[in-house]
Amino acid sequence: MNTFVHSFFLNMIDFRSDTVTKPSKEMLEFMFSAEVGDDVFNEDPTVNFLQQKIATLFGKEDALFCSSGTQTNQIAINVHTQPGGEVICHYDSHVYKYEGGGIAKNSGVSCRLLQGDRGRLTVDEIKNWLNPDDVHYPITQLVCVEDTANRGGGAVYDFNELKKIKSFCKENDLKLHLDGARIFNALIVNKIDYVEYASLFDSVSICLSKGLGAPVGSLLLGNKEFIKKARRVRKVLGGGMRQAGYLATAGIYALDNNVNRLKKDHFHAKELEKTFLELDWVKELTPVETNIVVVHLKFPEKRDLYIQKLKEKEILCMAFGPGMLRFVTHLNISSEDIQQTIKILHQIVT
Repeated sequence: MNTFVHSFFLNMIDFRSDTVTKPSKEMLEFMFSAEVGDDVFNEDPTVNFLQQKIATLFGKEDALFCSSGTQTNQIAINVHTQPGGEVICHYDSHVYKYEGGGIAKNSGVSCRLLQGDRGRLTVDEIKNWLNPDDVHYPITQLVCVEDTANRGGGAVYDFNELKKIKSFCKENDLKLHLDGARIFNALIVNKIDYVEYASLFDSVSICLSKGLGAPVGSLLLGNKEFIKKARRVRKVLGGGMRQAGYLATAGIYALDNNVNRLKKDHFHAKELEKTFLELDWVKELTPVETNIVVVHLKFPEKRDLYIQKLKEKEILCMAFGPGMLRFVTHLNISSEDIQQTIKILHQIVT
């Protein structure tokens, strides 16, 4: 790697995403100790252990290790639907907005996009858009929810609302998929038992490289029949991996060591929230519940100027729409980094 590029990012306080984290020394050492085999032949013992570990943790029959959350989501949608059907999801959901049109390309189904509230759907809204048994309409086959909701500023679902959605799906023979990329952030907040929470969903996608600090990987959970089908779709999508145990070991380490510490990320996000509310160039904030801080600027046209000013002060954030900035806290952001950021934010003038 270019030495200048490496040193540039090394000195930055990087709030762009919780995917920018680097494996810790301890995680790397753990990875080197992995016992591996050929996962396409189901012979990688470490991958098998990770899959069983996460399935047991959430009370599911089986799990599948994949390269990304996009892959796990797209596999789930493909297994749950038939071409010509329809998926109900939020208009700002990751499965629709940030997965390259995969729902249409990979599965040949259309999307019914709902307004929701900060990335979250309600059962009353879903009820309004269940298509009738009429040849003019696509058959509604699947509901996708995202918890936490990225575009909603890390918003957490009300568990009772999820139970209502599940009941409706069951009554109407609909599958329910959870994009749980940041599921542990949600569970830290709502304190729902893992098994009870996951029991609502026919499939669950969990990311290991958002917040938990693994370098790569997501897991797809479901019953044995679903995962058997999912494994075939993963192969078709080019997702079969060989000696993937080195990566799976990072996921095992992350689950054992980096879940409870998410509370610190949430605390850091609340510290940033308090600071932004004091600044005269900030109009408002999306309510902060977890580790995502979405800032609405008083002068939207100056968004890129603020990003540049912060970059010059060695702070990275990202544009999140017209007049909006996003800051995401994670395990590579220390308390000292937060205090330094707060100091610099007060120095930024309009």
